[in-house]
Amino acid sequence: MARWLPRSTDLTRFCQKLNRVKTLEDDMMETSFNRCLSTIDLTLLGIGGMVGSGLYVLTGTVAKEIAGPAVIVSFIIAGFASLLAALCYAEFGARVPKTGSAYMFTYVSVGEIWAFLIGWNVLLEYMIGGAAVARAWSGYLDSIFNHKIKNFTETHVGTWQVPFLAHYPDFLAAAILLVATAFISFGAKVSSWLNHVFSAISMGVTLFILIMGFVLAQPKNWSSQEGGFAPYGLSGIMAGTATCFYAFVGFDVIAASSEEARNPQKAVPRAITFSLGLATGAYILVSVVLTLMVPWHTLDPDSALADAFYRRGYAWAGFLVAVGSICAMNTVLLSNLFSLPRIVYAMAEDGLFFQVFSRVHPRTQVPVVGIVVFGLLMALLALVFDLEALVQFLSIGTLLAYTFVAASIIVLRFQQQKVDVPAPAASGRPNPEPHEGPSAGELKEYESFSDKLQLVDRDKSKEHREPGQLKAAFEPYLEFLSDFYPGEVVTVAVVTLMVSAICLCSVLVFGNTHLHLPTWSYSLLLVLFSLGFLLSLLLIWAHEQQRSTQTFQIPLVPLSPALSIVLNIYLMLKLSYMTWLRFAVWLLLGLLVYFGYGIWHSKENLREPRPQRVSARYVVFPSGSLEERVQAVQPSSQPAAGLPDTDTDDCKR
Repeated sequence: MARWLPRSTDLTRFCQKLNRVKTLEDDMMETSFNRCLSTIDLTLLGIGGMVGSGLYVLTGTVAKEIAGPAVIVSFIIAGFASLLAALCYAEFGARVPKTGSAYMFTYVSVGEIWAFLIGWNVLLEYMIGGAAVARAWSGYLDSIFNHKIKNFTETHVGTWQVPFLAHYPDFLAAAILLVATAFISFGAKVSSWLNHVFSAISMGVTLFILIMGFVLAQPKNWSSQEGGFAPYGLSGIMAGTATCFYAFVGFDVIAASSEEARNPQKAVPRAITFSLGLATGAYILVSVVLTLMVPWHTLDPDSALADAFYRRGYAWAGFLVAVGSICAMNTVLLSNLFSLPRIVYAMAEDGLFFQVFSRVHPRTQVPVVGIVVFGLLMALLALVFDLEALVQFLSIGTLLAYTFVAASIIVLRFQQQKVDVPAPAASGRPNPEPHEGPSAGELKEYESFSDKLQLVDRDKSKEHREPGQLKAAFEPYLEFLSDFYPGEVVTVAVVTLMVSAICLCSVLVFGNTHLHLPTWSYSLLLVLFSLGFLLSLLLIWAHEQQRSTQTFQIPLVPLSPALSIVLNIYLMLKLSYMTWLRFAVWLLLGLLVYFGYGIWHSKENLREPRPQRVSARYVVFPSGSLEERVQAVQPSSQPAAGLPDTDTDDCKR
């Protein structure tokens, strides 16, 4: 019976396969895509992904049903919370200018299976999101014509009474998705130009709403006679924040487009910051004018802005609002259709998804197969499926991606940078620059012994710690941690931090409602899990992190990503249990795809170690000792003649 059990070495090798990270190319600017997008192009893509129908619908809904005029505060808090996640994306987008967004960021820092699951969830998120926006676009346009399109379809095509299917087929929603797919397939420049047109119209209408809204503003609508500024109190503001947070989820289109940016190191952080700032300002200002034009409790949640202008005697303004809403929804459609095929391309290019999706059209330089296939799937979803029950699924995929990207930032920041040793020139070894030298935390390889003997004393006197090593100030108190490899303690601390955050948020969300904990145990658990979270945070902070690079870096690491992790986990636990059930089913399907295809076709799995010739080197270790290392050509199972059975024979001198 025992012989059928897997050996520990096999389990270790299997776990290493699951957690292997992506090897990046030396020249990350090299790509088969067309690097043609400027900072303005990326900024408008981000604005288009965030400022959609939510500006015209979400503001009125949250103001009337959740927070009142204090929806302004909800948008401010939600904008700040989104900024924490956006800055994590900005740092990764600048350091790893490759398409794939959260999938790519997780792959280069956390591990393969986690990256695949993030990418798998993002696929469904974009498909459902695009189909839902198309149906909203269709319904909004149909309402302008008194629902004539809907009535015609129900009369001549018929209706369905089938679970999970729509009441009637929405041909208009499917048609707009097919048209958008055709435009996206023409190339990034055409998509960007089209997004510019719709964004300009949408921003012009928004500017009109703000000017007219402030002219028609009546401060008495915030008075106590109308219920006051925050009629639902702090709980209403925080509930509104959770809803408003999802208005800002479109900024990841910028990170997904980084491989098509001319200068991603500068353009991606600037575009994410500018677009998020402008989107937050638009939501806040529109909320201000909306709640000042008419009393908040009289708003129409379905068409708040158009109805507010109509009640103030400006019915003609409703037409402009309708035009702006349709253009804003067009930009969201373009954003979804632009991002989705590029994430699929990144997964296929790495071998984790079907290889056909990695094909790039030689003329348009876009993944045309992915665009066409997923555009058709999105149109099919919009045509026949009831998406209202699936819309909540969008939230969990986005929040999970945010959580892993934030954790990846911490792991990557405390990892040692991989530096390739340059090959020696024909005339001899290259001379390093005067201000450069080998660091004390890595192995320094030299060609001979005699000419490097004097470097030992210099390395001893030069105290320099690499990323992931314990800071010198904490070494007397945490000396037992010095025996671990650099970054190993940080990785364990990040896992502990996430577990503590899950437990803490679970107590906050379910402690008084579902678990019915007594006050003393509720308080005790909060204190224990808070201490675990803070101790993990302090343990990470006690280690050295990478020095400032030429690319953008998020400030206050590890505090900023840790706060983002807590917020994302809290919002995920607020979702319904049916959302979690659907999420679990989709994850199981993803695992079947990964273990059936991805793990076997992964490029990291196909990489073979390069053969090494027998060579002798003198190595200066951080402790200042010298060792001679002899490397064998043969595998460990076949030792070289005249050498010991081990791969290396270390003889301390």
